[in-house]
Amino acid sequence: MDIERPPNLRTPGSEPESATTPGGAGLGGPAPPINALAELVADLIAATGLVPADKLALVRGAAGMGSFAHALVEKNLASSEGLARTLAARYQMPIVDLALTGVTDEASGEIALHVLERLTAVPFAIDDGTLKVAIADPGNIQGIDELRLATRYPLELSVAARDDILAEIRRLARASEAFGARAAVEEELALEEEEEADDLEVDDGISDAPLVRLVNSVIFQAAEDGASDVHFEPQEDALLVRFRVDGVLQEVQRIPKRMMAGVVTRLKVLAKLDIAERRKPQDGRISLNAAAAGRLLDVRVATLPTVEGESIVMRLLDKSRRAPTLEELGMSDEMRAALEALIRRPTGALLVTGPTGSGKSTTLYAALTEINRPEINIITVEDPVEYRLQGVNQVQINQKAGLTFATALRSILRSDPDVVMVGEIRDGETAKISIEAALTGHLVLSTLHTNDAPQALTRLNEMGVEPFLVGAAVSAVLAQRLARKLCTHCCEMYTPSVDELLKARVSPEVAAASDGMVFYRKKGCPRCNQTGYKGRIGVYQLLTMSEELESLAVTKSSREDIERAAISEGMRTLWDDGLAKVAAGLTSIEELARVSI
Repeated sequence: MDIERPPNLRTPGSEPESATTPGGAGLGGPAPPINALAELVADLIAATGLVPADKLALVRGAAGMGSFAHALVEKNLASSEGLARTLAARYQMPIVDLALTGVTDEASGEIALHVLERLTAVPFAIDDGTLKVAIADPGNIQGIDELRLATRYPLELSVAARDDILAEIRRLARASEAFGARAAVEEELALEEEEEADDLEVDDGISDAPLVRLVNSVIFQAAEDGASDVHFEPQEDALLVRFRVDGVLQEVQRIPKRMMAGVVTRLKVLAKLDIAERRKPQDGRISLNAAAAGRLLDVRVATLPTVEGESIVMRLLDKSRRAPTLEELGMSDEMRAALEALIRRPTGALLVTGPTGSGKSTTLYAALTEINRPEINIITVEDPVEYRLQGVNQVQINQKAGLTFATALRSILRSDPDVVMVGEIRDGETAKISIEAALTGHLVLSTLHTNDAPQALTRLNEMGVEPFLVGAAVSAVLAQRLARKLCTHCCEMYTPSVDELLKARVSPEVAAASDGMVFYRKKGCPRCNQTGYKGRIGVYQLLTMSEELESLAVTKSSREDIERAAISEGMRTLWDDGLAKVAAGLTSIEELARVSI
Protein backbone atom coordinates (compact mmCIF):
# COMPACT_ATOMS: atom_id res chain seq x y z
CA MET A 1 0.00 0.00 0.00
CA ASP A 2 1.06 3.61 -0.50
CA ILE A 3 2.84 5.30 2.33
CA GLU A 4 1.04 8.41 3.61
CA ARG A 5 2.49 11.81 2.99
CA PRO A 6 4.87 12.83 5.82
CA PRO A 7 3.28 15.03 8.48
CA ASN A 8 3.35 18.79 7.93
CA LEU A 9 3.82 18.39 4.17
CA ARG A 10 1.24 19.83 1.84
CA THR A 11 0.71 19.95 -1.85
CA PRO A 12 0.24 23.29 -3.59
CA GLY A 13 -3.24 24.62 -2.90
CA SER A 14 -3.86 22.57 0.25
CA GLU A 15 -4.47 24.19 3.62
CA PRO A 16 -1.45 24.49 5.92
CA GLU A 17 -1.35 22.32 8.98
CA SER A 18 0.02 23.37 12.35
CA ALA A 19 2.30 21.21 14.38
CA THR A 20 4.69 21.52 17.23
CA THR A 21 8.07 19.87 17.14
CA PRO A 22 8.50 17.51 20.10
CA GLY A 23 10.56 19.15 22.78
CA GLY A 24 10.80 22.46 20.95
CA ALA A 25 8.15 24.99 21.85
CA GLY A 26 7.56 27.60 19.27
CA LEU A 27 9.01 25.57 16.39
CA GLY A 28 5.62 24.55 15.01
CA GLY A 29 3.36 26.49 12.69
CA PRO A 30 2.57 26.27 9.01
CA ALA A 31 4.52 23.68 7.08
CA PRO A 32 7.13 25.14 4.75
CA PRO A 33 6.45 25.41 1.04
CA ILE A 34 8.61 23.68 -1.52
CA ASN A 35 12.21 25.07 -1.63
CA ALA A 36 11.81 26.63 1.84
CA LEU A 37 14.04 24.08 3.57
CA ALA A 38 16.85 26.60 4.02
CA GLU A 39 14.63 29.04 5.91
CA LEU A 40 13.16 26.23 7.99
CA VAL A 41 16.60 25.02 9.06
CA ALA A 42 17.67 28.59 9.78
CA ASP A 43 14.62 29.15 12.00
CA LEU A 44 15.13 25.84 13.80
CA ILE A 45 18.80 26.58 14.51
CA ALA A 46 18.02 30.14 15.60
CA ALA A 47 15.35 28.90 18.03
CA THR A 48 17.78 26.56 19.76
CA GLY A 49 20.18 29.40 20.55
CA LEU A 50 23.14 27.05 20.05
CA VAL A 51 24.57 29.21 17.24
CA PRO A 52 25.13 32.93 17.94
CA ALA A 53 22.98 35.28 15.88
CA ASP A 54 25.97 37.00 14.26
CA LYS A 55 27.40 33.70 13.04
CA LEU A 56 23.99 32.60 11.83
CA ALA A 57 23.72 35.80 9.80
CA LEU A 58 27.12 35.14 8.23
CA VAL A 59 26.02 31.64 7.26
CA ARG A 60 22.83 33.02 5.69
CA GLY A 61 24.96 35.35 3.59
CA ALA A 62 27.38 32.60 2.61
CA ALA A 63 24.55 30.31 1.59
CA GLY A 64 22.99 32.86 -0.79
CA MET A 65 20.60 31.00 -3.07
CA GLY A 66 22.22 27.68 -2.18
CA SER A 67 21.66 25.31 0.71
CA PHE A 68 21.67 26.92 4.13
CA ALA A 69 22.19 23.52 5.72
CA HIS A 70 25.21 22.86 3.52
CA ALA A 71 26.69 26.27 4.41
CA LEU A 72 26.13 25.52 8.09
CA VAL A 73 28.10 22.28 7.78
CA GLU A 74 30.83 23.99 5.73
CA LYS A 75 31.33 26.57 8.50
CA ASN A 76 31.71 23.74 11.06
CA LEU A 77 28.73 25.08 13.01
CA ALA A 78 26.73 21.89 12.66
CA SER A 79 27.17 18.30 11.55
CA SER A 80 25.32 16.66 8.69
CA GLU A 81 23.99 14.07 11.13
CA GLY A 82 22.76 16.74 13.54
CA LEU A 83 20.84 18.53 10.80
CA ALA A 84 19.28 15.23 9.73
CA ARG A 85 18.06 14.60 13.29
CA THR A 86 16.61 18.12 13.46
CA LEU A 87 14.70 17.69 10.21
CA ALA A 88 13.49 14.21 11.18
CA ALA A 89 12.05 15.60 14.41
CA ARG A 90 10.46 18.55 12.61
CA TYR A 91 8.72 16.33 10.06
CA GLN A 92 8.05 13.47 12.51
CA MET A 93 9.88 11.03 10.27
CA PRO A 94 12.25 8.19 11.19
CA ILE A 95 15.98 8.76 10.83
CA VAL A 96 18.33 6.18 9.34
CA ASP A 97 22.11 5.78 9.51
CA LEU A 98 23.02 4.45 6.06
CA ALA A 99 26.51 3.49 7.15
CA LEU A 100 25.07 1.10 9.72
CA THR A 101 22.01 -0.21 7.88
CA GLY A 102 23.75 -0.54 4.53
CA VAL A 103 22.26 -0.31 1.03
CA THR A 104 21.14 -3.49 -0.72
CA ASP A 105 21.76 -3.95 -4.44
CA GLU A 106 18.14 -4.96 -4.96
CA ALA A 107 16.83 -1.70 -3.49
CA SER A 108 19.38 0.65 -5.04
CA GLY A 109 18.59 -0.59 -8.52
CA GLU A 110 14.91 0.25 -8.28
CA ILE A 111 15.30 3.95 -9.10
CA ALA A 112 17.52 5.38 -11.83
CA LEU A 113 20.82 6.79 -10.61
CA HIS A 114 20.35 10.18 -12.31
CA VAL A 115 17.05 10.61 -10.41
CA LEU A 116 18.75 9.82 -7.11
CA GLU A 117 21.54 12.29 -7.84
CA ARG A 118 19.09 15.07 -8.65
CA LEU A 119 16.88 14.49 -5.60
CA THR A 120 19.64 13.50 -3.11
CA ALA A 121 17.90 10.27 -2.16
CA VAL A 122 18.87 6.60 -2.06
CA PRO A 123 16.75 3.42 -1.69
CA PHE A 124 18.37 1.21 0.94
CA ALA A 125 16.05 -1.79 1.49
CA ILE A 126 12.92 -3.60 0.35
CA ASP A 127 10.78 -4.89 3.20
CA ASP A 128 7.39 -6.60 2.80
CA GLY A 129 6.89 -5.14 -0.65
CA THR A 130 7.77 -1.61 0.46
CA LEU A 131 10.80 0.31 -0.83
CA LYS A 132 12.61 2.13 1.95
CA VAL A 133 14.16 5.38 0.73
CA ALA A 134 16.46 7.77 2.59
CA ILE A 135 16.06 11.44 1.69
CA ALA A 136 17.96 14.55 2.74
CA ASP A 137 15.21 17.11 2.09
CA PRO A 138 11.81 16.02 3.48
CA GLY A 139 10.37 19.40 2.49
CA ASN A 140 10.81 18.74 -1.24
CA ILE A 141 7.29 17.44 -1.98
CA GLN A 142 7.76 17.49 -5.73
CA GLY A 143 10.90 15.40 -5.34
CA ILE A 144 9.06 12.89 -3.16
CA ASP A 145 6.29 12.64 -5.74
CA GLU A 146 8.91 12.05 -8.43
CA LEU A 147 10.37 9.23 -6.35
CA ARG A 148 6.92 7.63 -6.11
CA LEU A 149 6.54 7.77 -9.89
CA ALA A 150 10.01 6.30 -10.45
CA THR A 151 9.25 2.89 -8.89
CA ARG A 152 6.46 0.34 -8.80
CA TYR A 153 6.85 -0.11 -5.02
CA PRO A 154 5.08 1.95 -2.35
CA LEU A 155 7.60 4.11 -0.49
CA GLU A 156 8.59 4.33 3.16
CA LEU A 157 10.61 7.52 3.65
CA SER A 158 13.33 8.19 6.21
CA VAL A 159 15.69 11.10 6.75
CA ALA A 160 19.45 10.53 6.47
CA ALA A 161 22.49 12.78 6.61
CA ARG A 162 23.10 14.47 3.26
CA ASP A 163 26.80 13.51 3.33
CA ASP A 164 25.92 9.83 3.83
CA ILE A 165 23.43 9.88 0.96
CA LEU A 166 25.91 11.55 -1.40
CA ALA A 167 28.61 9.05 -0.42
CA GLU A 168 26.26 6.15 -1.23
CA ILE A 169 25.30 7.71 -4.57
CA ARG A 170 28.96 8.07 -5.50
CA ARG A 171 29.58 4.47 -4.49
CA LEU A 172 26.67 3.27 -6.62
CA ALA A 173 27.95 5.30 -9.58
CA ARG A 174 31.43 3.79 -9.26
CA ALA A 175 30.08 0.28 -8.88
CA SER A 176 27.85 0.69 -11.93
CA GLU A 177 30.70 2.05 -14.03
CA ALA A 178 33.14 -0.65 -12.91
CA PHE A 179 30.61 -3.43 -13.50
CA GLY A 180 29.75 -2.13 -16.96
CA ALA A 181 33.39 -1.68 -17.88
CA ARG A 182 34.37 -5.15 -16.70
CA ALA A 183 31.42 -6.74 -18.52
CA ALA A 184 32.33 -4.91 -21.71
CA VAL A 185 35.99 -5.96 -21.45
CA GLU A 186 35.00 -9.59 -20.90
CA GLU A 187 32.67 -9.43 -23.90
CA GLU A 188 35.42 -8.03 -26.07
CA LEU A 189 37.84 -10.70 -24.95
CA ALA A 190 35.28 -13.42 -25.53
CA LEU A 191 34.60 -12.17 -29.05
CA GLU A 192 38.36 -11.78 -29.65
CA GLU A 193 37.90 -8.27 -30.94
CA GLU A 194 41.17 -6.49 -31.42
CA GLU A 195 40.06 -3.01 -30.42
CA GLU A 196 42.36 -2.84 -27.40
CA ALA A 197 45.17 -1.09 -29.25
CA ASP A 198 42.91 1.74 -30.31
CA ASP A 199 41.56 2.15 -26.79
CA LEU A 200 44.99 2.33 -25.22
CA GLU A 201 46.15 5.09 -27.53
CA VAL A 202 44.07 7.49 -25.48
CA ASP A 203 46.32 8.84 -22.72
CA ASP A 204 44.18 11.64 -21.32
CA GLY A 205 42.29 9.39 -18.88
CA ILE A 206 38.95 10.35 -20.45
CA SER A 207 37.54 7.73 -22.80
CA ASP A 208 34.53 5.49 -23.16
CA ALA A 209 36.66 2.45 -23.92
CA PRO A 210 35.66 -0.35 -21.49
CA LEU A 211 39.21 -1.06 -20.37
CA VAL A 212 39.85 2.63 -19.79
CA ARG A 213 36.67 2.96 -17.73
CA LEU A 214 37.69 -0.04 -15.64
CA VAL A 215 41.08 1.49 -14.79
CA ASN A 216 39.55 4.91 -14.17
CA SER A 217 36.94 3.44 -11.82
CA VAL A 218 39.70 1.90 -9.68
CA ILE A 219 41.66 5.17 -9.52
CA PHE A 220 38.59 7.28 -8.76
CA GLN A 221 37.48 4.83 -6.07
CA ALA A 222 40.92 5.21 -4.48
CA ALA A 223 40.52 8.99 -4.61
CA GLU A 224 37.05 8.75 -3.06
CA ASP A 225 38.28 6.46 -0.26
CA GLY A 226 41.20 8.77 0.54
CA ALA A 227 43.84 6.16 -0.37
CA SER A 228 47.47 7.26 -0.49
CA ASP A 229 48.64 4.30 -2.61
CA VAL A 230 47.10 1.85 -5.06
CA HIS A 231 48.74 -1.56 -5.57
CA PHE A 232 48.13 -3.69 -8.67
CA GLU A 233 49.73 -7.02 -7.75
CA PRO A 234 49.70 -9.98 -10.17
CA GLN A 235 48.72 -13.26 -8.57
CA GLU A 236 48.49 -16.76 -9.98
CA ASP A 237 44.78 -16.44 -10.74
CA ALA A 238 44.01 -12.70 -10.71
CA LEU A 239 45.30 -9.13 -10.55
CA LEU A 240 44.94 -8.10 -6.91
CA VAL A 241 44.03 -4.45 -6.25
CA ARG A 242 44.83 -3.05 -2.80
CA PHE A 243 44.47 0.45 -1.35
CA ARG A 244 46.57 1.93 1.43
CA VAL A 245 44.12 3.83 3.63
CA ASP A 246 45.31 5.42 6.87
CA GLY A 247 48.67 3.71 6.40
CA VAL A 248 47.30 0.16 6.17
CA LEU A 249 46.73 -1.92 3.01
CA GLN A 250 43.30 -3.40 2.37
CA GLU A 251 42.16 -5.60 -0.50
CA VAL A 252 39.56 -3.94 -2.74
CA GLN A 253 38.97 -6.26 -5.67
CA ARG A 254 40.41 -8.99 -7.85
CA ILE A 255 40.52 -8.40 -11.60
CA PRO A 256 40.39 -11.62 -13.69
CA LYS A 257 43.78 -12.74 -14.94
CA ARG A 258 42.77 -12.48 -18.59
CA MET A 259 42.36 -8.70 -18.10
CA MET A 260 45.76 -8.31 -16.40
CA ALA A 261 47.78 -7.50 -19.52
CA GLY A 262 45.30 -4.85 -20.66
CA VAL A 263 45.11 -3.14 -17.27
CA VAL A 264 48.90 -3.06 -16.87
CA THR A 265 49.38 -1.76 -20.40
CA ARG A 266 46.74 0.93 -19.88
CA LEU A 267 48.47 2.15 -16.72
CA LYS A 268 51.87 2.21 -18.45
CA VAL A 269 50.45 4.22 -21.35
CA LEU A 270 48.95 6.76 -18.93
CA ALA A 271 52.31 7.08 -17.16
CA LYS A 272 54.16 7.37 -20.52
CA LEU A 273 56.22 4.25 -19.88
CA ASP A 274 57.62 1.77 -22.38
CA ILE A 275 54.89 -0.85 -22.79
CA ALA A 276 57.31 -3.24 -24.52
CA GLU A 277 59.75 -3.25 -21.59
CA ARG A 278 58.63 -5.84 -19.04
CA ARG A 279 61.97 -6.89 -17.57
CA LYS A 280 63.10 -3.65 -15.93
CA PRO A 281 61.49 -1.42 -13.29
CA GLN A 282 60.15 1.88 -14.62
CA ASP A 283 58.93 5.15 -13.07
CA GLY A 284 56.40 7.62 -14.45
CA ARG A 285 53.73 10.16 -13.61
CA ILE A 286 50.04 10.70 -14.36
CA SER A 287 47.96 13.85 -13.87
CA LEU A 288 44.28 13.10 -13.36
CA ASN A 289 41.28 15.25 -12.53
CA ALA A 290 39.11 13.07 -10.29
CA ALA A 291 36.21 15.49 -10.48
CA ALA A 292 33.77 12.99 -8.97
CA ALA A 293 35.88 12.86 -5.83
CA GLY A 294 36.76 16.55 -5.91
CA ARG A 295 40.47 15.85 -6.16
CA LEU A 296 43.16 16.95 -8.63
CA LEU A 297 45.63 14.08 -8.53
CA ASP A 298 49.32 13.88 -9.33
CA VAL A 299 50.04 10.15 -9.52
CA ARG A 300 53.53 8.64 -9.31
CA VAL A 301 53.71 5.22 -10.95
CA ALA A 302 56.37 2.56 -10.30
CA THR A 303 56.49 -0.82 -12.06
CA LEU A 304 58.33 -3.87 -10.76
CA PRO A 305 58.78 -7.18 -12.63
CA THR A 306 57.70 -10.19 -10.53
CA VAL A 307 57.46 -13.89 -11.28
CA GLU A 308 53.71 -13.55 -11.90
CA GLY A 309 53.96 -10.42 -14.05
CA GLU A 310 54.47 -6.70 -13.65
CA SER A 311 53.43 -5.18 -10.33
CA ILE A 312 52.37 -1.51 -10.37
CA VAL A 313 52.21 0.83 -7.39
CA MET A 314 50.62 4.25 -7.70
CA ARG A 315 51.20 7.03 -5.15
CA LEU A 316 48.27 9.46 -5.17
CA LEU A 317 49.09 13.07 -4.34
CA ASP A 318 46.15 15.44 -4.03
CA LYS A 319 47.20 18.77 -5.55
CA SER A 320 43.88 20.43 -4.76
CA ARG A 321 43.86 19.92 -0.98
CA ARG A 322 44.97 22.67 1.35
CA ALA A 323 47.90 22.39 3.70
CA PRO A 324 46.93 21.72 7.34
CA THR A 325 47.52 24.10 10.21
CA LEU A 326 49.62 23.32 13.28
CA GLU A 327 46.43 23.08 15.35
CA GLU A 328 45.17 20.26 13.11
CA LEU A 329 48.27 18.07 13.51
CA GLY A 330 47.34 16.81 16.98
CA MET A 331 50.23 18.24 19.00
CA SER A 332 49.86 19.13 22.65
CA ASP A 333 49.40 22.84 23.35
CA GLU A 334 52.80 23.04 25.04
CA MET A 335 54.63 21.40 22.12
CA ARG A 336 52.81 23.48 19.52
CA ALA A 337 53.71 26.69 21.35
CA ALA A 338 57.37 25.63 21.46
CA LEU A 339 57.33 24.77 17.76
CA GLU A 340 55.68 28.08 16.84
CA ALA A 341 58.43 29.94 18.70
CA LEU A 342 61.11 27.93 16.87
CA ILE A 343 59.80 28.57 13.36
CA ARG A 344 59.51 32.32 14.03
CA ARG A 345 63.27 32.57 14.56
CA PRO A 346 65.13 34.21 11.65
CA THR A 347 67.87 31.55 11.50
CA GLY A 348 68.51 27.93 12.42
CA ALA A 349 67.46 24.50 11.20
CA LEU A 350 64.35 22.55 12.14
CA LEU A 351 64.58 18.88 11.20
CA VAL A 352 61.54 16.59 11.11
CA THR A 353 62.39 12.89 11.30
CA GLY A 354 60.54 9.62 10.97
CA PRO A 355 60.04 6.70 8.58
CA THR A 356 58.49 6.99 5.13
CA GLY A 357 54.82 7.91 5.28
CA SER A 358 54.90 9.34 8.80
CA GLY A 359 53.69 12.80 7.74
CA LYS A 360 56.98 14.70 7.87
CA SER A 361 56.30 16.85 4.79
CA THR A 362 52.79 17.62 6.02
CA THR A 363 54.24 18.97 9.27
CA LEU A 364 56.66 21.19 7.35
CA TYR A 365 53.80 22.53 5.23
CA ALA A 366 51.86 23.33 8.39
CA ALA A 367 54.89 25.25 9.67
CA LEU A 368 55.20 27.17 6.39
CA THR A 369 51.50 28.02 6.48
CA GLU A 370 51.98 29.42 9.97
CA ILE A 371 54.85 31.77 9.03
CA ASN A 372 53.88 32.61 5.45
CA ARG A 373 53.45 36.37 5.04
CA PRO A 374 54.30 38.95 2.37
CA GLU A 375 57.35 40.33 4.20
CA ILE A 376 59.43 37.16 3.83
CA ASN A 377 60.61 35.14 0.83
CA ILE A 378 59.94 31.41 1.21
CA ILE A 379 61.44 28.98 -1.32
CA THR A 380 60.97 25.21 -1.24
CA VAL A 381 62.70 22.41 -3.13
CA GLU A 382 60.65 19.21 -3.16
CA ASP A 383 60.24 15.85 -4.84
CA PRO A 384 57.35 15.95 -5.51
CA VAL A 385 55.49 19.17 -4.63
CA GLU A 386 52.64 17.79 -2.50
CA TYR A 387 50.75 20.98 -1.66
CA ARG A 388 50.39 24.27 -3.52
CA LEU A 389 51.06 27.21 -1.21
CA GLN A 390 50.10 30.70 -2.37
CA GLY A 391 52.93 33.19 -2.03
CA VAL A 392 55.60 30.46 -1.77
CA ASN A 393 58.11 29.72 -4.54
CA GLN A 394 58.11 25.95 -4.95
CA VAL A 395 60.77 24.10 -6.97
CA GLN A 396 60.18 20.60 -8.34
CA ILE A 397 63.16 18.23 -8.49
CA ASN A 398 63.92 16.90 -11.97
CA GLN A 399 66.57 14.18 -11.92
CA LYS A 400 66.61 13.76 -15.71
CA ALA A 401 67.36 17.44 -16.18
CA GLY A 402 70.07 17.36 -13.51
CA LEU A 403 68.04 19.37 -11.00
CA THR A 404 68.82 17.59 -7.73
CA PHE A 405 68.34 18.75 -4.15
CA ALA A 406 71.97 19.90 -3.97
CA THR A 407 71.99 21.82 -7.28
CA ALA A 408 68.59 23.38 -6.61
CA LEU A 409 69.64 24.37 -3.09
CA ARG A 410 72.72 26.21 -4.39
CA SER A 411 70.56 28.20 -6.80
CA ILE A 412 67.97 28.91 -4.12
CA LEU A 413 70.56 30.43 -1.79
CA ARG A 414 71.43 32.93 -4.55
CA SER A 415 67.76 33.97 -4.81
CA ASP A 416 67.60 35.98 -1.56
CA PRO A 417 65.44 33.59 0.54
CA ASP A 418 64.44 34.15 4.14
CA VAL A 419 63.09 30.63 4.66
CA VAL A 420 64.21 27.52 2.78
CA MET A 421 62.33 24.21 2.91
CA VAL A 422 64.28 21.18 1.68
CA GLY A 423 61.97 18.23 1.03
CA GLU A 424 64.49 15.65 2.20
CA ILE A 425 68.16 15.49 3.17
CA ARG A 426 69.26 12.43 1.18
CA ASP A 427 73.03 12.84 0.90
CA GLY A 428 76.01 14.49 2.52
CA GLU A 429 76.17 17.33 0.00
CA THR A 430 72.56 18.38 0.62
CA ALA A 431 73.12 18.06 4.38
CA LYS A 432 76.19 20.32 4.32
CA ILE A 433 74.56 23.01 2.19
CA SER A 434 71.41 22.98 4.37
CA ILE A 435 73.31 23.25 7.64
CA GLU A 436 75.58 26.00 6.30
CA ALA A 437 72.53 27.92 5.09
CA ALA A 438 71.11 27.78 8.62
CA LEU A 439 74.29 29.45 9.86
CA THR A 440 74.27 32.24 7.28
CA GLY A 441 71.01 33.99 8.09
CA HIS A 442 68.36 31.57 6.82
CA LEU A 443 65.68 29.50 8.50
CA VAL A 444 65.95 25.98 7.08
CA LEU A 445 63.21 23.36 7.37
CA SER A 446 63.89 19.82 6.22
CA THR A 447 63.21 16.12 6.80
CA LEU A 448 65.54 13.27 7.67
CA HIS A 449 65.05 9.52 7.98
CA THR A 450 65.84 8.52 11.58
CA ASN A 451 63.89 6.62 14.23
CA ASP A 452 63.85 9.38 16.85
CA ALA A 453 64.96 12.95 17.47
CA PRO A 454 68.34 12.34 19.21
CA GLN A 455 69.48 10.07 16.38
CA ALA A 456 69.15 12.94 13.88
CA LEU A 457 72.18 14.70 15.38
CA THR A 458 74.38 11.62 15.06
CA ARG A 459 73.05 10.92 11.55
CA LEU A 460 74.21 14.33 10.32
CA ASN A 461 77.71 13.52 11.62
CA GLU A 462 77.61 10.22 9.77
CA MET A 463 76.67 12.09 6.57
CA GLY A 464 79.84 14.17 6.79
CA VAL A 465 78.60 17.35 8.47
CA GLU A 466 81.14 18.73 10.93
CA PRO A 467 80.03 18.26 14.57
CA PHE A 468 80.52 21.93 15.47
CA LEU A 469 78.23 22.91 12.57
CA VAL A 470 75.53 20.52 13.77
CA GLY A 471 75.60 21.91 17.29
CA ALA A 472 75.51 25.52 16.15
CA ALA A 473 72.97 25.27 13.31
CA VAL A 474 70.27 22.84 14.49
CA SER A 475 67.58 24.60 16.53
CA ALA A 476 65.33 21.59 17.13
CA VAL A 477 64.45 18.10 15.91
CA LEU A 478 60.86 16.86 15.73
CA ALA A 479 60.34 13.09 15.47
CA GLN A 480 56.90 11.78 14.59
CA ARG A 481 54.69 8.83 13.72
CA LEU A 482 51.14 8.59 12.41
CA ALA A 483 48.72 6.49 14.45
CA ARG A 484 45.23 5.60 13.29
CA LYS A 485 42.43 7.31 15.22
CA LEU A 486 39.74 5.18 16.81
CA CYS A 487 36.41 5.29 15.02
CA THR A 488 34.17 7.49 17.17
CA HIS A 489 31.08 5.53 16.14
CA CYS A 490 32.14 2.12 17.44
CA CYS A 491 35.10 2.38 19.84
CA GLU A 492 34.42 0.87 23.25
CA MET A 493 35.73 1.50 26.76
CA TYR A 494 37.60 -1.15 28.71
CA THR A 495 39.95 -1.44 31.64
CA PRO A 496 43.15 -3.25 30.63
CA SER A 497 44.94 -5.49 33.09
CA VAL A 498 48.59 -4.98 33.98
CA ASP A 499 49.48 -8.07 31.91
CA GLU A 500 47.75 -6.64 28.83
CA LEU A 501 49.68 -3.40 29.23
CA LEU A 502 52.97 -5.26 29.62
CA LYS A 503 52.26 -7.27 26.45
CA ALA A 504 51.69 -3.96 24.65
CA ARG A 505 55.25 -2.93 25.60
CA VAL A 506 54.21 -0.54 28.36
CA SER A 507 56.93 -0.21 30.99
CA PRO A 508 56.22 -1.95 34.33
CA GLU A 509 56.15 1.39 36.15
CA VAL A 510 53.63 2.93 33.77
CA ALA A 511 51.57 -0.28 33.70
CA ALA A 512 51.33 -0.32 37.48
CA ALA A 513 50.35 3.36 37.54
CA SER A 514 47.73 2.76 34.81
CA ASP A 515 46.07 -0.16 36.61
CA GLY A 516 42.33 0.52 36.77
CA MET A 517 42.38 3.32 34.18
CA VAL A 518 39.72 3.32 31.47
CA PHE A 519 41.06 3.09 27.90
CA TYR A 520 39.38 2.72 24.52
CA ARG A 521 39.83 -0.01 21.93
CA LYS A 522 38.65 -0.74 18.43
CA LYS A 523 35.48 -2.66 17.61
CA GLY A 524 34.57 -2.17 13.94
CA CYS A 525 31.50 -0.90 12.11
CA PRO A 526 30.46 -0.10 8.53
CA ARG A 527 31.59 3.52 8.87
CA CYS A 528 35.22 2.46 9.40
CA ASN A 529 35.01 -0.56 7.07
CA GLN A 530 35.17 -2.87 10.11
CA THR A 531 38.74 -1.74 10.89
CA GLY A 532 37.88 0.13 14.08
CA TYR A 533 39.88 3.14 12.92
CA LYS A 534 39.14 6.21 10.80
CA GLY A 535 41.65 8.97 10.15
CA ARG A 536 45.09 9.43 11.68
CA ILE A 537 46.74 11.56 14.33
CA GLY A 538 50.39 12.43 14.94
CA VAL A 539 52.57 11.15 17.77
CA TYR A 540 55.46 13.54 18.39
CA GLN A 541 58.80 13.99 20.15
CA LEU A 542 60.38 17.46 20.21
CA LEU A 543 64.07 17.90 21.02
CA THR A 544 65.00 21.56 21.51
CA MET A 545 68.71 22.34 21.43
CA SER A 546 70.30 23.67 24.60
CA GLU A 547 73.86 24.45 25.61
CA GLU A 548 74.34 20.96 27.04
CA LEU A 549 72.92 19.24 23.97
CA GLU A 550 74.99 21.49 21.70
CA SER A 551 78.16 20.50 23.55
CA LEU A 552 77.23 16.82 23.28
CA ALA A 553 76.70 17.23 19.51
CA VAL A 554 80.05 18.98 19.14
CA THR A 555 81.85 16.14 20.96
CA LYS A 556 80.08 13.51 18.79
CA SER A 557 78.37 11.90 21.77
CA SER A 558 76.26 8.78 21.28
CA ARG A 559 72.53 8.82 20.66
CA GLU A 560 71.91 7.37 24.12
CA ASP A 561 73.84 10.16 25.83
CA ILE A 562 71.98 12.82 23.86
CA GLU A 563 68.64 11.16 24.67
CA ARG A 564 69.35 11.00 28.41
CA ALA A 565 70.36 14.66 28.50
CA ALA A 566 67.29 15.73 26.48
CA ILE A 567 64.90 13.74 28.71
CA SER A 568 66.45 15.31 31.79
CA GLU A 569 65.65 18.70 30.25
CA GLY A 570 62.00 17.79 29.73
CA MET A 571 61.83 16.02 26.36
CA ARG A 572 59.08 13.40 26.13
CA THR A 573 59.56 10.17 24.25
CA LEU A 574 57.32 9.14 21.36
CA TRP A 575 55.82 6.48 23.60
CA ASP A 576 54.94 9.02 26.32
CA ASP A 577 53.19 11.28 23.83
CA GLY A 578 51.37 8.29 22.37
CA LEU A 579 50.19 7.13 25.81
CA ALA A 580 48.71 10.58 26.43
CA LYS A 581 46.68 10.19 23.24
CA VAL A 582 45.61 6.68 24.29
CA ALA A 583 44.45 8.02 27.65
CA ALA A 584 42.49 10.72 25.79
CA GLY A 585 40.68 8.06 23.76
CA LEU A 586 42.17 9.16 20.42
CA THR A 587 43.91 5.87 19.62
CA SER A 588 44.52 2.44 21.11
CA ILE A 589 47.41 0.73 22.85
CA GLU A 590 47.64 -1.80 19.99
CA GLU A 591 47.92 0.95 17.37
CA LEU A 592 50.53 2.78 19.41
CA ALA A 593 52.58 -0.41 19.66
CA ARG A 594 52.30 -0.86 15.89
CA VAL A 595 53.74 2.53 14.97
CA SER A 596 56.13 3.33 17.81
CA ILE A 597 59.71 2.21 18.04
